[in-house]
Amino acid sequence: MQGMPQDIVNKGRRGLDIQDGNVRNILCVFPRYVPSFGTFEYAYPLTAGVRAFMPPQGLLVIAAVLPNTWNVRFIDENMSPASPCDFAWADAVFVSGMHIQRRRMEDICQRAHAAGKVAVLGGPSVSACPELYPAFDYLHVGELGDATDALIGLLARDVSRPREQIVLRANVRRDLCDFPAPAYELAKIGRYFLGSIQFSSGCPYTCEFCDIPGLYGRVPRLKTPAQVIGELDKLLACGVNGSVYFVDDNLIANRRALRGLLPHLMEWQKRNGYAVSLSCEATLNIARYPEILGLMREAAFDTIFCGIETPEPEALKAMDKQHNMVMPILDAVATINRHGMEVVSGIILGLDTDTRDSGARILEFLEESKIPMATINLLQALPRTPLWDRLRQENRLLAGEDLERESNVDFKLPYDDVLAMWRNCMAKAYRPETLFARYEYQMRQTRPHRLRRPWSRQRLSPRNIAMGLTILARLFWFAGVRGDYRRTFWKFTLGRLIRCQIEPVLSVGLCAHHLIMFARDACAGRGNASHYSAKARGLELEATLPR
Repeated sequence: MQGMPQDIVNKGRRGLDIQDGNVRNILCVFPRYVPSFGTFEYAYPLTAGVRAFMPPQGLLVIAAVLPNTWNVRFIDENMSPASPCDFAWADAVFVSGMHIQRRRMEDICQRAHAAGKVAVLGGPSVSACPELYPAFDYLHVGELGDATDALIGLLARDVSRPREQIVLRANVRRDLCDFPAPAYELAKIGRYFLGSIQFSSGCPYTCEFCDIPGLYGRVPRLKTPAQVIGELDKLLACGVNGSVYFVDDNLIANRRALRGLLPHLMEWQKRNGYAVSLSCEATLNIARYPEILGLMREAAFDTIFCGIETPEPEALKAMDKQHNMVMPILDAVATINRHGMEVVSGIILGLDTDTRDSGARILEFLEESKIPMATINLLQALPRTPLWDRLRQENRLLAGEDLERESNVDFKLPYDDVLAMWRNCMAKAYRPETLFARYEYQMRQTRPHRLRRPWSRQRLSPRNIAMGLTILARLFWFAGVRGDYRRTFWKFTLGRLIRCQIEPVLSVGLCAHHLIMFARDACAGRGNASHYSAKARGLELEATLPR
């Protein structure tokens, strides 16, 4: 399809005549995820009404950018589907998502068209591969900026479906410091497992498999500390459930800026009685900066996701991730632990450097590092990455529609051997006894270093107490009575209950239950071996999950 003429694409909204009388009804629909290791579906039935993992930043920012005279409705289909009445109400349907949500995005488009409504797609998947979405009426390629303004201007004039697809490409991105706060008020924030917030975008590193530099650039762009604090205030007012995740691609991409932000977070936590704990994603070389780790501890960061990927040095060199080796990996993990933060690790199987012993080495690494949660995925080649380009040149990219495989990569090892190695890793790493042993280590070596937080009125609010009692009762029932790992559960839990250590019982119990149950389903072939896999079989799992 032809894109918009350049003079239209580059006009900002101020250059378009948006009449106050042109009130539009915009339906923002976030597609359902295929259940995955990192979205904690198995923990939801143990909570007081949680139905989804995190609120989607991108779609809620777009909702906040729309003219304030327009009516906006947001629906996260991870909670409940958009109804025919929602589509009938809308003038236009906005959709956003990642590659793994492609089929769901296409389904929303079909429903919008069945209702006679224009369908608009933006977000990371279409920005990387607009050619995959020929059915949508408008494609917004790139980040918030001049394309967004052009889209708003076009819909202000006309909300009928165009005769052919219109592609709007962002040539000028809006600075993050000019972003509005996401429209959290439109979402059911209290029904999410975690809150989400963003400080920066982009990452300076060029890991072979990662699409972040291609999509968002290598020079980090930043919000101001005042923006972040304002968004935290808004999340708290909207009823966030105790934890907020910084969705930055790499929180230490700009260390100086992070040092400037952390004192503001510390003051915010003190002012709000440490109502939430914080977590983030960062490269493992954060361990080189004890000053930053110390400030993060004071700001009540509890968890850092680090893309360790593999414990094998030759593999890290091959994927251009030498920054994981600036200090020994086990030393880096231990350093983070000594500042009171658990490490969650990304692990990849199916690398060109893998041997038949790679699975065993991963299990040895988890045993040595005592990392409780490692998201073990099969390698998936994403568009706009060096890996994609290399495999295409080597004729090793498989058809994206091959639903019988868990990866689009033609591995150097036999596919069945790699899949069996992954299942063996999942089965052994998440045996209840093995998993709880790693959590016991964290209780001895990591949690004593956490900042001691006061029992403030915010933490002891009636809502939090009711929520905690609900989780505790359901943990007792699902894990302590009905669970086949109940002996291991009570071994971890009973002494802590006697000592009134309720918080680790809740947090570890929720995570462990999800990890154990998801690993079992994955090993039985009822879950995808990669969070990025387009394999449709994961949809079968949705029907089996308690809702």
